[in-house]
Amino acid sequence: MDARACRRLCLFVAAVAPAGFLVAQTVTTPTTSHRPIASNVIVPQSRHFGCIVAPGLTVEEVNANVEIVEQVATTTLEIAIRNNGGVRAEAELLIPVPAGAAVREFKYDGVSSTSRIEILAADEARRIYNDIVARMRDPALLEFAGMQVIRSSVFPIEPGGMQKVRVGYDALLNADADRVDYVLPRSESLDYRVPWNVNLKVRTKRPISTVYSPSHEIDVRRAAENIVNVSLAKGRPVQPGAFRLSYLLESDGVNATLMAYPDDAIGGGYFLLLGGLPAHEASDGPSIKRELTLVLDRSGSMNGEKIEQVREAAKQIIAGLSQGESFNIITYSDTLTSFSSKPVMKNAQSEKDARAFLDQVQSNGGTNIHAALSEALGQSPTKDTLPLVLFLTDGLPTVGNTSELAIRELVTKANPHARRVFTFGVGADVNGPLLDKLASASRGMATYALPGEDVEVKVAQVFRGLKGPVLTDPVLTAVTDGKPRVGDVLPATIDDVFEGGQFIVMGTYRGHAPLEFSLKGNYRGKERVFAFSFPVDKATVRNAFVPRLWASRKIGVLIDAITQLGGTGQQVATNDPRMKELVDEVVRLGTKYGILTEYTAFLAREGVDLSDHESIRAEAGGRFKDRAVAARTGIASVNQSMNGQAMRAQACANTSNAFYDENMNRVSISSVQQVCDLAFYRRDGRWVDSRVVTRDKDPKPTKTIEVGSDEFTGLIRRLAEEDRAGAISLGGDVILIVDGETILVKIDKTEEAKPADADPIAAAPSNTGI
Repeated sequence: MDARACRRLCLFVAAVAPAGFLVAQTVTTPTTSHRPIASNVIVPQSRHFGCIVAPGLTVEEVNANVEIVEQVATTTLEIAIRNNGGVRAEAELLIPVPAGAAVREFKYDGVSSTSRIEILAADEARRIYNDIVARMRDPALLEFAGMQVIRSSVFPIEPGGMQKVRVGYDALLNADADRVDYVLPRSESLDYRVPWNVNLKVRTKRPISTVYSPSHEIDVRRAAENIVNVSLAKGRPVQPGAFRLSYLLESDGVNATLMAYPDDAIGGGYFLLLGGLPAHEASDGPSIKRELTLVLDRSGSMNGEKIEQVREAAKQIIAGLSQGESFNIITYSDTLTSFSSKPVMKNAQSEKDARAFLDQVQSNGGTNIHAALSEALGQSPTKDTLPLVLFLTDGLPTVGNTSELAIRELVTKANPHARRVFTFGVGADVNGPLLDKLASASRGMATYALPGEDVEVKVAQVFRGLKGPVLTDPVLTAVTDGKPRVGDVLPATIDDVFEGGQFIVMGTYRGHAPLEFSLKGNYRGKERVFAFSFPVDKATVRNAFVPRLWASRKIGVLIDAITQLGGTGQQVATNDPRMKELVDEVVRLGTKYGILTEYTAFLAREGVDLSDHESIRAEAGGRFKDRAVAARTGIASVNQSMNGQAMRAQACANTSNAFYDENMNRVSISSVQQVCDLAFYRRDGRWVDSRVVTRDKDPKPTKTIEVGSDEFTGLIRRLAEEDRAGAISLGGDVILIVDGETILVKIDKTEEAKPADADPIAAAPSNTGI
């Protein structure tokens, strides 16, 4: 290999918009054969293969800036390429695009910044992929099979220098009634390390109701009724996989859309219903007024900085109430003190009096949670308001009725005015399961301020989310002709929806007729009924996130049921029929979809026989008993509460199975891969389909397909059509089921068994949320 050939690298950048573009674009097929240098391929979406002679090129960063105007998306990629070698280098750029995408610009720094650009048809692109895979014996880029490719070159990239390439293209996005979808493909591989920054601006003629991403956590900033800016959430780990974004246009009152995934095994499929509110205050009435009761712990353990932060948070909350809204303050230790016998209207005088009341609060005594909560729930309500309780504690109940079950039943059985309880656990010495249940059973939410975190900031964040109730007591009902078609709906109870909010409901459906729903609730002070009808004939495997998100929520609900068994004061054995049924379902769903938790993470380790269901049940049952049932207090209960709450409300992917362990370290799992609607487990150096590994300890494939063979090419084509090509791009041999047949896709040449990977369950101290 000469020096120039060694320096010429094939750079594959997969970051494009979704299929189905209608923008015209001429497709050319080159007559010359494309022969990439196999030892010098960079796949920034997953793995980097260095040159044998020279260090080669790396992609340092990709910035994706997207502007969507009336369903037309303009995507601009800024790609930073570093030359780690000592001589000039040239890069061949291959950018997969779907049919119909139109190239808008191609620029980079340097004297030779004008390059010929050609678009290769999907078949030619697939031939190039196959050629690279056959030479490298690595199928990483095959998950992008089926797309056309923009092809160009970049030269020079100076030794030790950085070259920035700018590529832009336009596309018409797919729309489903009032919903528009955008997709920016990225590798699903957990090995993917190239940092991406994604920023979008959406501008429409009609107001935008809500924005949602099932793939990544996002920050949404509304610039106007019809303009929103979206970016990846700051301070959160960026998940691998395609970036997906949907926006829903405003309708009369509540609007909704449905995404469906087909599953013949259940005679229908899975659905995700996304609901949003108008972007502006409707002319038929303002937001619903709030009645807010602050219940503040002033026990001796709150002394010092904590009580000061709580005072300031309470003052800010009262100041943030609107005129015409009401409030009360109850402080408690072993005794109770109330600002008023019932909530009072917020005005200048009452606010002044409340500030004086808070200034006099001193910390001392024990913690009578039962009495404080009972007092707050039993107050005479303010008419035509949404009654909210912000309940804060930094400890366990030590005075009065300290029974967890008795305190829990105050919300479930003694809440005559349906007050919503938002609980705050301060520090580590709290009963996480109790605070969780008080919140979830009353349409509230539990929040935790860990040691060292500012209580004032945490309380303020929650209060901001309670601005302007728009839809309260919502009830979603499936309309049928007498035969139930919808089941396993999560959440079972929809929370109130506040200004700028949305609701996401998931479940299963039967049959193929349109799904009809009725949504009833108090909308801006008036009882309203909204009717929706959604066809399911567009159900597609490309919505594979729907059943996996549903399964995550279901597992969260099951774990919560196990956890609450420990709050009855009775001993719970691992062979308890209730425990056995719950654990079995957690394990079944978890192994099927590749969703592991702190209780089932052991399933990811080599040597664990996933087909030995009895042993797995016993191991998982023991972990649930020791942790979910027995650990009621301390940091070991707080981490479980945070994990459980995240799962029950999960709305976007958690592909790395991230969770907090009992020491509040953030844990992720590398030996389980979620690909489209499949899951794969690392076993003996191979990736094994969950449908196989849960059936056989030592699976015997009925067919072996070698990489580069004609059968391999046919398999790639078949999987690409089903959006499952990522299943054989994981790196190494793969065993999977295709048309009921167990197939070994042979990537590695060696027949020798590979040693077990390093511990796939990695933990690192972190305060970053999941």
